[in-house]
Amino acid sequence: MKQSKLFSRTKKEVPKDIDAISHKLLYRGDFIDQLGSGIYGFLPLGWMVHQKITKIIREEMFSIGAQEVFLPSLHPKNIWQTSGRWDSMRPPLFKIKDSHKKEFALGSTHEEVMAKIAKSRIISYKDLPFALFQFQTKFRNELRYTGGLLRTREFVMKDLYSFHSTEEDFKEYYEIVAKIYFKIFKRCGLLVKRVKASGEGFTASFTDEFQALTKIGEDTIIYCPKCDFAQNKEIANQKEGDKCPQCGAVLKQEKGIEVGNIFPLGTKYSEPFNLYFVDKKGEKNLVIMASYGIGIGRLLATIVETHNDAKGIVWPEEVAPYSVHLLAINMGEKMIVAEAEKIYKDLQNQGIEVLYDDRQDVSAGEKLIESDLLGIPTRIIISKKTLESDSVEIKKRNEEKVKLEKISQLKNYTSLII
Repeated sequence: MKQSKLFSRTKKEVPKDIDAISHKLLYRGDFIDQLGSGIYGFLPLGWMVHQKITKIIREEMFSIGAQEVFLPSLHPKNIWQTSGRWDSMRPPLFKIKDSHKKEFALGSTHEEVMAKIAKSRIISYKDLPFALFQFQTKFRNELRYTGGLLRTREFVMKDLYSFHSTEEDFKEYYEIVAKIYFKIFKRCGLLVKRVKASGEGFTASFTDEFQALTKIGEDTIIYCPKCDFAQNKEIANQKEGDKCPQCGAVLKQEKGIEVGNIFPLGTKYSEPFNLYFVDKKGEKNLVIMASYGIGIGRLLATIVETHNDAKGIVWPEEVAPYSVHLLAINMGEKMIVAEAEKIYKDLQNQGIEVLYDDRQDVSAGEKLIESDLLGIPTRIIISKKTLESDSVEIKKRNEEKVKLEKISQLKNYTSLII
């Protein structure tokens, strides 16, 4: 992509009511656009990151045998009445009426819909287990919406639902998902802790949250630095400074952002929807369910919260909108333009995603400042000075060192940056 054609306009200042680092940087870099309170759109650069994250999650969902679906966001009232959550859901549902005065909810989650779908497709134990997931827009009627993408009223979620015939089978798959969540977050550049938390109205039992420790987080985590003990403060019986109940080490306390969760639902939704299967003995049993969520926008914002410096965003390689930011300095020089165009095409031919700053009316200083703000992993500069030695200047966004490389070496770019 040539930057002169990119639909983007960076900003130097941010509104006074923007506090979160991720919100500031995503706003300044023009990754997102705010339509209303808690309502955001993704612009080209932001949507590219969003899609990179989605790609990672989809690959890992397929790796554990889950199948992808796409379900409605508009839910008839009776679906939510069946589960008893039409009036008790927190935050409250967004409710609307159609032209026939029939009531609907904008889906904030899909347990009810999934149970309804499964009911007509499960007969015997031979139909179990299975797992379905989707990337779908959720609507949350939040009382407060803060931190930009960290808490919104409309967002895309990956929600996975699994269905089982036995408790043992459920527990086995639950742990498989937990392990794959760690892999997903690692690929996104995040180190997370698996934290015990309350059921939040989704289930009567405790749930598991995946928390990225950061000062901006809304949750408070009590955790052990030596073992895997970690609890949300809302359910913790211990406090910072106490001994870990598992290994005896001194417990710590930090803020965290919840980037994912997994819920053991049991038969909470199977019962009201009469979701049964016939076992080997010919007896009817309720299907055991579980749900597993990841909010894509919140994950994206959390990556920014934990990957930035004074100059801007520092995207991890696998989620960055582009791999390379190619900057041509002094576009008035025909030789520079010709060589930059050649490098641009060579990199594209190698399958490298390149943002080429070909703008003629922007100074070298402005180009460098914007490049740091956007946070693309590798920057390549071609200028009159570098051409004197048939070279380009290469700098990794997360490193201070700059090195000169011969232009001829760019023909094998992948081996060059490893």
